[in-house]
Amino acid sequence: MNVGLLGFEYGVLILAILLLLIDLFASDRSKSIVPGFSVLGLIAILAWTFHDENLGTAFGGAYVQDALALWFKRFFLIAAILVQVISIEYSRHIKSGLSEYFVLQLFALLGMMFAASAKHFMLLFVALELMTVTFYILVAYLRHRLDSLEAGVKYLILAALSSGFLIYGIALVFGVSGTMDFVELKAVLAKQPTLAGNVVLQMGLLLIFLGLAFKLAAFPVQIWAPDVYQGAPTPTTAFLALGSKAAGVVLLMRLMGQAIPDVAANWKQLLMVVSALTILYGSLCALPQRNLKRLLGYSSIASGGFLLMGFAAASQAGSVAILYYLGGYLFTAAAAFTVIAVIVREAGLEDVNSLAGLNQRNPFLAGTLAMAVVSLAGIPPLAGFFGKFLLFKAVLEKGAEATGYYLLIVVAVVGVLISLYYYLNIIRAIYWSKDPTDLTPIEVSAPTFAVLSLCIGAILWLGIFPQNLLDFAARAISTLSF
Repeated sequence: MNVGLLGFEYGVLILAILLLLIDLFASDRSKSIVPGFSVLGLIAILAWTFHDENLGTAFGGAYVQDALALWFKRFFLIAAILVQVISIEYSRHIKSGLSEYFVLQLFALLGMMFAASAKHFMLLFVALELMTVTFYILVAYLRHRLDSLEAGVKYLILAALSSGFLIYGIALVFGVSGTMDFVELKAVLAKQPTLAGNVVLQMGLLLIFLGLAFKLAAFPVQIWAPDVYQGAPTPTTAFLALGSKAAGVVLLMRLMGQAIPDVAANWKQLLMVVSALTILYGSLCALPQRNLKRLLGYSSIASGGFLLMGFAAASQAGSVAILYYLGGYLFTAAAAFTVIAVIVREAGLEDVNSLAGLNQRNPFLAGTLAMAVVSLAGIPPLAGFFGKFLLFKAVLEKGAEATGYYLLIVVAVVGVLISLYYYLNIIRAIYWSKDPTDLTPIEVSAPTFAVLSLCIGAILWLGIFPQNLLDFAARAISTLSF
Protein backbone atom coordinates (compact mmCIF):
# COMPACT_ATOMS: atom_id res chain seq x y z
CA MET A 1 0.00 0.00 0.00
CA ASN A 2 1.91 3.02 -1.31
CA VAL A 3 0.23 5.69 0.84
CA GLY A 4 3.20 8.00 0.26
CA LEU A 5 1.59 8.91 -3.06
CA LEU A 6 -1.04 10.82 -1.08
CA GLY A 7 1.48 13.50 -0.11
CA PHE A 8 -0.42 16.35 -1.77
CA GLU A 9 -3.66 15.36 -0.05
CA TYR A 10 -1.80 15.11 3.26
CA GLY A 11 -0.44 18.60 2.65
CA VAL A 12 -3.92 20.08 2.16
CA LEU A 13 -5.26 18.22 5.21
CA ILE A 14 -2.39 19.40 7.43
CA LEU A 15 -2.88 22.96 6.21
CA ALA A 16 -6.57 22.78 7.11
CA ILE A 17 -5.77 21.47 10.59
CA LEU A 18 -3.18 24.21 11.13
CA LEU A 19 -5.75 26.85 10.21
CA LEU A 20 -8.18 25.39 12.74
CA LEU A 21 -5.49 25.42 15.44
CA ILE A 22 -4.57 29.03 14.67
CA ASP A 23 -8.22 30.00 14.89
CA LEU A 24 -8.63 28.10 18.15
CA PHE A 25 -5.59 29.31 20.07
CA ALA A 26 -4.53 32.60 18.50
CA SER A 27 -5.77 36.01 19.58
CA ASP A 28 -8.38 37.80 17.50
CA ARG A 29 -5.70 40.00 16.00
CA SER A 30 -3.49 37.02 15.11
CA LYS A 31 -6.40 35.24 13.40
CA SER A 32 -6.15 37.77 10.58
CA ILE A 33 -3.18 35.80 9.23
CA VAL A 34 -5.39 32.78 8.41
CA PRO A 35 -6.39 33.84 4.85
CA GLY A 36 -2.85 34.78 3.82
CA PHE A 37 -1.36 31.68 5.48
CA SER A 38 -3.86 29.47 3.65
CA VAL A 39 -3.05 31.00 0.25
CA LEU A 40 0.71 30.70 0.83
CA GLY A 41 0.28 27.09 1.94
CA LEU A 42 -1.60 26.21 -1.24
CA ILE A 43 1.04 27.93 -3.37
CA ALA A 44 3.69 25.80 -1.63
CA ILE A 45 1.71 22.59 -2.29
CA LEU A 46 1.24 23.60 -5.94
CA ALA A 47 5.00 24.12 -6.30
CA TRP A 48 5.53 20.72 -4.65
CA THR A 49 3.43 19.01 -7.36
CA PHE A 50 6.00 20.08 -9.97
CA HIS A 51 8.90 18.88 -7.84
CA ASP A 52 7.46 15.48 -6.87
CA GLU A 53 5.90 13.60 -9.77
CA ASN A 54 5.99 10.06 -8.39
CA LEU A 55 3.46 7.85 -10.15
CA GLY A 56 1.81 4.68 -8.92
CA THR A 57 -1.23 3.23 -7.17
CA ALA A 58 -2.36 2.86 -3.57
CA PHE A 59 -5.15 1.11 -1.66
CA GLY A 60 -5.15 -1.91 -3.96
CA GLY A 61 -5.36 0.19 -7.11
CA ALA A 62 -8.37 2.22 -5.95
CA TYR A 63 -6.17 5.34 -5.85
CA VAL A 64 -3.92 6.20 -8.79
CA GLN A 65 -1.32 8.90 -9.24
CA ASP A 66 -0.85 9.28 -12.97
CA ALA A 67 -0.44 12.12 -15.46
CA LEU A 68 -4.19 12.75 -15.57
CA ALA A 69 -4.43 12.94 -11.77
CA LEU A 70 -1.48 15.35 -11.58
CA TRP A 71 -2.99 17.60 -14.26
CA PHE A 72 -6.27 17.90 -12.40
CA LYS A 73 -4.68 18.27 -8.96
CA ARG A 74 -2.70 21.23 -10.23
CA PHE A 75 -5.89 22.58 -11.77
CA PHE A 76 -7.76 22.24 -8.46
CA LEU A 77 -4.92 23.84 -6.48
CA ILE A 78 -4.77 26.83 -8.83
CA ALA A 79 -8.57 27.15 -8.64
CA ALA A 80 -8.45 27.04 -4.83
CA ILE A 81 -5.73 29.71 -4.70
CA LEU A 82 -7.75 32.02 -6.95
CA VAL A 83 -10.94 31.36 -4.97
CA GLN A 84 -9.23 32.09 -1.67
CA VAL A 85 -7.98 35.43 -2.96
CA ILE A 86 -11.57 36.18 -4.02
CA SER A 87 -12.59 35.18 -0.48
CA ILE A 88 -10.19 37.74 1.00
CA GLU A 89 -11.81 40.41 -1.18
CA TYR A 90 -15.26 39.20 -0.13
CA SER A 91 -14.45 38.71 3.57
CA ARG A 92 -16.31 41.78 4.88
CA HIS A 93 -19.60 40.08 3.96
CA ILE A 94 -18.79 37.05 6.13
CA LYS A 95 -19.92 38.21 9.57
CA SER A 96 -18.63 35.21 11.52
CA GLY A 97 -16.52 32.11 10.98
CA LEU A 98 -14.09 33.56 8.44
CA SER A 99 -11.33 31.07 9.33
CA GLU A 100 -13.78 28.17 9.06
CA TYR A 101 -14.80 29.42 5.62
CA PHE A 102 -11.22 29.00 4.39
CA VAL A 103 -10.92 25.60 6.10
CA LEU A 104 -14.10 24.33 4.45
CA GLN A 105 -12.72 25.38 1.07
CA LEU A 106 -9.68 23.22 1.79
CA PHE A 107 -11.85 20.21 2.60
CA ALA A 108 -13.76 20.73 -0.67
CA LEU A 109 -10.37 20.87 -2.41
CA LEU A 110 -9.39 17.62 -0.68
CA GLY A 111 -12.47 15.91 -2.13
CA MET A 112 -11.60 17.19 -5.60
CA MET A 113 -8.04 15.88 -5.34
CA PHE A 114 -9.23 12.44 -4.28
CA ALA A 115 -11.69 12.50 -7.20
CA ALA A 116 -8.79 13.12 -9.59
CA SER A 117 -7.16 9.87 -8.43
CA ALA A 118 -10.25 7.67 -8.10
CA LYS A 119 -10.15 4.35 -9.99
CA HIS A 120 -12.72 2.61 -7.83
CA PHE A 121 -16.40 3.40 -7.40
CA MET A 122 -16.09 3.49 -3.62
CA LEU A 123 -13.35 6.13 -3.68
CA LEU A 124 -15.29 7.99 -6.39
CA PHE A 125 -18.35 8.17 -4.14
CA VAL A 126 -16.42 9.13 -1.00
CA ALA A 127 -14.52 11.87 -2.85
CA LEU A 128 -17.71 13.33 -4.31
CA GLU A 129 -19.50 13.24 -0.96
CA LEU A 130 -16.60 14.94 0.83
CA MET A 131 -16.74 17.69 -1.77
CA THR A 132 -20.54 17.91 -1.92
CA VAL A 133 -21.22 17.90 1.83
CA THR A 134 -18.68 20.69 2.23
CA PHE A 135 -20.44 22.70 -0.46
CA TYR A 136 -23.75 22.27 1.40
CA ILE A 137 -22.23 24.44 4.13
CA LEU A 138 -20.32 26.83 1.87
CA VAL A 139 -23.40 27.65 -0.23
CA ALA A 140 -25.51 28.51 2.84
CA TYR A 141 -22.65 30.20 4.71
CA LEU A 142 -24.23 33.66 4.80
CA ARG A 143 -26.85 32.65 7.36
CA HIS A 144 -28.11 36.24 7.70
CA ARG A 145 -29.21 36.23 4.05
CA LEU A 146 -32.37 34.44 3.02
CA ASP A 147 -31.19 33.83 -0.56
CA SER A 148 -28.04 32.08 0.70
CA LEU A 149 -30.06 29.78 2.96
CA GLU A 150 -32.50 29.09 0.12
CA ALA A 151 -29.61 28.25 -2.22
CA GLY A 152 -28.17 25.92 0.41
CA VAL A 153 -31.45 24.02 0.78
CA LYS A 154 -31.87 23.70 -2.99
CA TYR A 155 -28.33 22.45 -3.41
CA LEU A 156 -28.76 20.02 -0.50
CA ILE A 157 -31.93 18.46 -1.92
CA LEU A 158 -30.81 18.21 -5.54
CA ALA A 159 -27.25 17.11 -4.73
CA ALA A 160 -28.61 14.43 -2.39
CA LEU A 161 -30.88 13.25 -5.20
CA SER A 162 -27.94 13.04 -7.60
CA SER A 163 -25.95 11.12 -4.96
CA GLY A 164 -28.86 8.70 -4.71
CA PHE A 165 -28.76 8.12 -8.47
CA LEU A 166 -25.01 7.64 -8.27
CA ILE A 167 -24.97 5.11 -5.42
CA TYR A 168 -27.89 3.16 -6.87
CA GLY A 169 -26.11 3.01 -10.21
CA ILE A 170 -22.93 1.76 -8.52
CA ALA A 171 -24.96 -0.94 -6.74
CA LEU A 172 -26.45 -2.13 -10.04
CA VAL A 173 -23.05 -2.24 -11.75
CA PHE A 174 -21.53 -4.14 -8.82
CA GLY A 175 -24.46 -6.56 -8.76
CA VAL A 176 -23.96 -7.47 -12.42
CA SER A 177 -20.16 -7.34 -12.74
CA GLY A 178 -19.08 -8.30 -9.22
CA THR A 179 -16.49 -5.51 -9.03
CA MET A 180 -16.23 -1.79 -8.32
CA ASP A 181 -12.65 -1.43 -9.58
CA PHE A 182 -12.33 0.33 -12.93
CA VAL A 183 -9.55 -1.91 -14.25
CA GLU A 184 -11.34 -5.09 -13.20
CA LEU A 185 -14.63 -3.84 -14.67
CA LYS A 186 -12.94 -3.25 -18.02
CA ALA A 187 -11.44 -6.77 -17.89
CA VAL A 188 -14.81 -8.34 -17.01
CA LEU A 189 -16.50 -6.58 -19.93
CA ALA A 190 -13.68 -7.70 -22.25
CA LYS A 191 -14.03 -11.35 -21.17
CA GLN A 192 -17.82 -11.31 -21.37
CA PRO A 193 -18.76 -9.12 -24.35
CA THR A 194 -22.46 -9.97 -23.97
CA LEU A 195 -22.44 -8.39 -20.50
CA ALA A 196 -22.18 -4.93 -22.06
CA GLY A 197 -25.72 -5.36 -23.37
CA ASN A 198 -27.16 -6.33 -19.99
CA VAL A 199 -30.10 -4.03 -19.23
CA VAL A 200 -29.31 -3.80 -15.51
CA LEU A 201 -25.68 -2.88 -16.20
CA GLN A 202 -26.74 -0.28 -18.77
CA MET A 203 -29.22 1.21 -16.32
CA GLY A 204 -26.55 1.35 -13.61
CA LEU A 205 -24.05 3.08 -15.85
CA LEU A 206 -26.64 5.61 -17.00
CA LEU A 207 -27.51 6.42 -13.38
CA ILE A 208 -23.80 6.91 -12.64
CA PHE A 209 -23.55 9.20 -15.67
CA LEU A 210 -26.55 11.16 -14.39
CA GLY A 211 -24.93 11.57 -10.97
CA LEU A 212 -21.71 12.86 -12.53
CA ALA A 213 -23.57 15.07 -15.02
CA PHE A 214 -24.96 16.95 -12.01
CA LYS A 215 -21.46 18.30 -11.34
CA LEU A 216 -21.27 19.65 -14.88
CA ALA A 217 -24.78 21.15 -14.55
CA ALA A 218 -25.67 19.23 -17.71
CA PHE A 219 -29.21 18.61 -18.95
CA PRO A 220 -31.47 17.27 -17.39
CA VAL A 221 -29.84 17.84 -13.96
CA GLN A 222 -28.93 21.50 -14.49
CA ILE A 223 -31.78 23.33 -12.78
CA TRP A 224 -29.87 23.85 -9.52
CA ALA A 225 -27.07 25.97 -11.00
CA PRO A 226 -28.66 29.44 -11.51
CA ASP A 227 -30.37 29.59 -8.11
CA VAL A 228 -27.34 28.26 -6.23
CA TYR A 229 -24.90 30.49 -8.11
CA GLN A 230 -27.02 33.53 -7.32
CA GLY A 231 -27.60 32.81 -3.63
CA ALA A 232 -24.18 31.45 -2.63
CA PRO A 233 -21.31 33.71 -1.53
CA THR A 234 -19.36 34.81 -4.61
CA PRO A 235 -16.20 32.78 -3.75
CA THR A 236 -18.34 29.65 -3.29
CA THR A 237 -19.99 30.30 -6.65
CA ALA A 238 -16.56 30.57 -8.24
CA PHE A 239 -15.41 27.31 -6.64
CA LEU A 240 -18.54 25.52 -7.86
CA ALA A 241 -18.00 26.84 -11.39
CA LEU A 242 -14.31 25.91 -11.45
CA GLY A 243 -13.64 23.00 -9.10
CA SER A 244 -16.91 21.09 -8.92
CA LYS A 245 -17.35 21.12 -12.69
CA ALA A 246 -13.77 19.91 -13.27
CA ALA A 247 -14.26 17.12 -10.71
CA GLY A 248 -17.20 15.85 -12.73
CA VAL A 249 -15.08 16.02 -15.88
CA VAL A 250 -12.17 13.97 -14.52
CA LEU A 251 -14.50 11.31 -13.11
CA LEU A 252 -16.33 11.03 -16.42
CA MET A 253 -12.97 10.69 -18.14
CA ARG A 254 -11.95 7.91 -15.77
CA LEU A 255 -15.27 6.13 -16.16
CA MET A 256 -15.56 6.37 -19.94
CA GLY A 257 -11.87 6.14 -20.82
CA GLN A 258 -10.64 3.53 -18.33
CA ALA A 259 -13.60 1.54 -16.96
CA ILE A 260 -16.12 1.20 -19.80
CA PRO A 261 -14.49 2.44 -23.04
CA ASP A 262 -16.32 -0.14 -25.18
CA VAL A 263 -19.70 0.61 -23.61
CA ALA A 264 -19.11 4.38 -23.76
CA ALA A 265 -18.44 4.06 -27.50
CA ASN A 266 -22.16 3.33 -27.87
CA TRP A 267 -23.12 6.49 -25.96
CA LYS A 268 -22.16 8.89 -28.72
CA GLN A 269 -25.72 9.70 -29.75
CA LEU A 270 -26.79 10.14 -26.12
CA LEU A 271 -23.86 12.47 -25.47
CA MET A 272 -24.59 14.48 -28.61
CA VAL A 273 -28.22 14.98 -27.55
CA VAL A 274 -27.32 15.90 -23.96
CA SER A 275 -24.59 18.27 -25.17
CA ALA A 276 -26.91 20.03 -27.62
CA LEU A 277 -29.76 20.41 -25.12
CA THR A 278 -27.38 21.69 -22.44
CA ILE A 279 -25.89 24.32 -24.76
CA LEU A 280 -29.31 25.52 -25.90
CA TYR A 281 -30.79 25.60 -22.41
CA GLY A 282 -27.88 27.54 -20.93
CA SER A 283 -27.64 30.00 -23.82
CA LEU A 284 -31.36 30.75 -24.18
CA CYS A 285 -32.08 31.06 -20.46
CA ALA A 286 -29.16 33.49 -20.01
CA LEU A 287 -30.72 36.02 -22.39
CA PRO A 288 -33.14 37.79 -19.98
CA GLN A 289 -30.88 37.62 -16.90
CA ARG A 290 -29.84 40.80 -15.09
CA ASN A 291 -28.13 39.30 -12.04
CA LEU A 292 -24.47 38.75 -12.92
CA LYS A 293 -24.02 35.54 -10.92
CA ARG A 294 -27.25 34.07 -12.25
CA LEU A 295 -26.18 34.96 -15.79
CA LEU A 296 -22.84 33.22 -15.21
CA GLY A 297 -24.78 30.27 -13.81
CA TYR A 298 -26.56 29.79 -17.12
CA SER A 299 -23.27 30.45 -18.91
CA SER A 300 -21.75 27.65 -16.82
CA ILE A 301 -24.52 25.31 -17.96
CA ALA A 302 -23.70 26.14 -21.59
CA SER A 303 -20.00 25.53 -20.85
CA GLY A 304 -20.91 22.09 -19.53
CA GLY A 305 -22.57 21.43 -22.87
CA PHE A 306 -19.43 22.44 -24.74
CA LEU A 307 -17.36 20.11 -22.55
CA LEU A 308 -19.73 17.25 -23.40
CA MET A 309 -18.95 17.87 -27.07
CA GLY A 310 -15.45 16.57 -26.33
CA PHE A 311 -16.90 13.45 -24.70
CA ALA A 312 -19.24 12.93 -27.65
CA ALA A 313 -16.24 13.03 -30.00
CA ALA A 314 -14.74 10.09 -28.04
CA SER A 315 -11.26 10.72 -29.41
CA GLN A 316 -7.84 11.88 -28.31
CA ALA A 317 -8.47 15.26 -29.93
CA GLY A 318 -11.74 15.57 -28.01
CA SER A 319 -10.10 14.79 -24.66
CA VAL A 320 -7.24 17.23 -25.30
CA ALA A 321 -9.82 19.87 -26.23
CA ILE A 322 -11.68 19.25 -22.95
CA LEU A 323 -8.54 19.84 -20.88
CA TYR A 324 -7.55 22.90 -22.87
CA TYR A 325 -11.06 24.35 -22.57
CA LEU A 326 -10.98 23.79 -18.80
CA GLY A 327 -7.58 25.48 -18.56
CA GLY A 328 -8.84 28.58 -20.34
CA TYR A 329 -12.14 28.56 -18.44
CA LEU A 330 -10.25 28.47 -15.13
CA PHE A 331 -8.63 31.86 -15.61
CA THR A 332 -11.53 33.41 -17.52
CA ALA A 333 -14.21 32.58 -14.95
CA ALA A 334 -11.86 33.42 -12.06
CA ALA A 335 -11.29 36.89 -13.52
CA ALA A 336 -15.03 37.47 -13.91
CA PHE A 337 -15.89 36.33 -10.37
CA THR A 338 -13.05 38.35 -8.86
CA VAL A 339 -14.35 41.54 -10.46
CA ILE A 340 -17.88 40.69 -9.33
CA ALA A 341 -16.58 40.24 -5.76
CA VAL A 342 -15.07 43.73 -5.89
CA ILE A 343 -18.30 45.18 -7.31
CA VAL A 344 -20.35 43.52 -4.56
CA ARG A 345 -17.93 44.92 -1.98
CA GLU A 346 -18.44 48.43 -3.28
CA ALA A 347 -22.09 48.49 -4.36
CA GLY A 348 -23.60 45.57 -2.46
CA LEU A 349 -25.36 44.63 -5.72
CA GLU A 350 -24.83 41.91 -8.33
CA ASP A 351 -27.02 43.44 -11.03
CA VAL A 352 -25.72 44.30 -14.49
CA ASN A 353 -26.67 47.92 -13.74
CA SER A 354 -24.05 47.98 -10.96
CA LEU A 355 -21.42 47.92 -13.73
CA ALA A 356 -22.48 51.36 -14.96
CA GLY A 357 -19.49 53.70 -15.02
CA LEU A 358 -17.01 50.96 -14.09
CA ASN A 359 -14.67 52.12 -16.85
CA GLN A 360 -14.44 55.49 -15.09
CA ARG A 361 -14.32 54.13 -11.56
CA ASN A 362 -11.50 51.66 -12.31
CA PRO A 363 -10.38 51.10 -15.92
CA PHE A 364 -8.36 48.04 -14.89
CA LEU A 365 -11.41 46.23 -13.48
CA ALA A 366 -13.49 47.26 -16.48
CA GLY A 367 -10.89 45.96 -18.93
CA THR A 368 -10.47 42.71 -17.02
CA LEU A 369 -14.20 41.94 -16.93
CA ALA A 370 -14.56 42.90 -20.59
CA MET A 371 -11.70 40.58 -21.54
CA ALA A 372 -13.20 37.77 -19.46
CA VAL A 373 -16.63 37.93 -21.10
CA VAL A 374 -15.10 38.28 -24.57
CA SER A 375 -13.12 35.11 -23.87
CA LEU A 376 -16.24 33.33 -22.57
CA ALA A 377 -18.03 34.36 -25.76
CA GLY A 378 -15.30 32.67 -27.80
CA ILE A 379 -13.89 35.69 -29.63
CA PRO A 380 -10.26 35.44 -30.87
CA PRO A 381 -7.46 35.60 -29.98
CA LEU A 382 -8.30 34.74 -26.37
CA ALA A 383 -8.24 31.35 -24.60
CA GLY A 384 -12.02 30.89 -24.80
CA PHE A 385 -11.95 31.06 -28.59
CA PHE A 386 -9.23 28.46 -28.99
CA GLY A 387 -10.91 26.13 -26.49
CA LYS A 388 -14.17 26.18 -28.43
CA PHE A 389 -12.29 25.92 -31.72
CA LEU A 390 -10.60 22.70 -30.54
CA LEU A 391 -13.93 21.22 -29.42
CA PHE A 392 -15.55 22.13 -32.74
CA LYS A 393 -12.62 20.65 -34.63
CA ALA A 394 -12.73 17.38 -32.64
CA VAL A 395 -16.46 16.97 -33.35
CA LEU A 396 -16.11 17.94 -37.01
CA GLU A 397 -13.43 15.26 -37.49
CA LYS A 398 -15.98 12.64 -36.44
CA GLY A 399 -18.66 13.94 -38.81
CA ALA A 400 -18.00 11.16 -41.34
CA GLU A 401 -19.13 8.59 -38.77
CA ALA A 402 -22.57 10.10 -38.12
CA THR A 403 -24.52 13.12 -39.36
CA GLY A 404 -25.45 13.85 -35.74
CA TYR A 405 -22.02 15.39 -35.28
CA TYR A 406 -22.77 18.00 -37.91
CA LEU A 407 -26.08 18.80 -36.22
CA LEU A 408 -24.22 19.19 -32.92
CA ILE A 409 -21.86 21.68 -34.59
CA VAL A 410 -24.85 23.68 -35.85
CA VAL A 411 -26.41 23.77 -32.37
CA ALA A 412 -23.08 24.79 -30.82
CA VAL A 413 -22.67 27.63 -33.34
CA VAL A 414 -26.19 28.83 -32.53
CA GLY A 415 -25.28 28.72 -28.83
CA VAL A 416 -22.18 30.83 -29.45
CA LEU A 417 -24.16 33.39 -31.45
CA ILE A 418 -26.80 33.64 -28.72
CA SER A 419 -24.11 34.07 -26.08
CA LEU A 420 -22.69 37.06 -27.93
CA TYR A 421 -25.82 39.03 -27.03
CA TYR A 422 -25.70 38.61 -23.26
CA TYR A 423 -21.92 38.79 -23.01
CA LEU A 424 -21.73 41.97 -25.07
CA ASN A 425 -24.59 43.33 -22.94
CA ILE A 426 -22.17 43.27 -20.01
CA ILE A 427 -19.59 45.23 -22.01
CA ARG A 428 -22.26 47.75 -22.99
CA ALA A 429 -23.15 48.20 -19.31
CA ILE A 430 -19.49 48.81 -18.47
CA TYR A 431 -18.65 51.33 -21.17
CA TRP A 432 -21.87 52.81 -22.56
CA SER A 433 -24.33 53.09 -19.67
CA LYS A 434 -26.12 56.43 -19.59
CA ASP A 435 -25.76 58.66 -16.55
CA PRO A 436 -24.12 56.31 -14.02
CA THR A 437 -25.21 57.22 -10.50
CA ASP A 438 -21.92 56.45 -8.76
CA LEU A 439 -18.49 57.40 -10.11
CA THR A 440 -16.55 56.93 -6.87
CA PRO A 441 -13.13 55.43 -7.65
CA ILE A 442 -12.73 51.76 -6.69
CA GLU A 443 -9.53 50.68 -4.95
CA VAL A 444 -8.07 47.26 -5.74
CA SER A 445 -5.99 45.43 -3.15
CA ALA A 446 -2.54 44.07 -4.05
CA PRO A 447 -3.58 40.36 -3.93
CA THR A 448 -6.61 41.05 -6.11
CA PHE A 449 -4.51 43.04 -8.57
CA ALA A 450 -1.99 40.18 -8.74
CA VAL A 451 -4.71 37.58 -9.38
CA LEU A 452 -6.40 39.67 -12.06
CA SER A 453 -3.07 40.35 -13.74
CA LEU A 454 -2.32 36.61 -13.71
CA CYS A 455 -5.73 35.85 -15.23
CA ILE A 456 -5.30 38.47 -17.97
CA GLY A 457 -1.85 37.14 -18.81
CA ALA A 458 -3.09 33.53 -18.88
CA ILE A 459 -6.12 34.34 -21.07
CA LEU A 460 -3.87 36.08 -23.60
CA TRP A 461 -1.02 33.56 -23.42
CA LEU A 462 -3.25 30.48 -23.79
CA GLY A 463 -5.07 32.05 -26.70
CA ILE A 464 -1.96 33.17 -28.60
CA PHE A 465 0.49 30.43 -27.57
CA PRO A 466 -1.62 27.32 -26.82
CA GLN A 467 1.01 24.69 -27.53
CA ASN A 468 2.39 24.30 -24.00
CA LEU A 469 -1.02 23.54 -22.50
CA LEU A 470 -1.84 21.26 -25.43
CA ASP A 471 1.34 19.26 -24.75
CA PHE A 472 0.47 18.96 -21.05
CA ALA A 473 -3.06 17.87 -21.95
CA ALA A 474 -1.82 15.24 -24.44
CA ARG A 475 0.43 13.71 -21.77
CA ALA A 476 -2.39 13.75 -19.24
CA ILE A 477 -4.81 11.75 -21.37
CA SER A 478 -2.25 9.14 -22.41
CA THR A 479 -3.82 6.61 -20.02
CA LEU A 480 -7.30 6.87 -21.57
CA SER A 481 -8.70 4.48 -24.18
CA PHE A 482 -10.42 5.72 -27.34
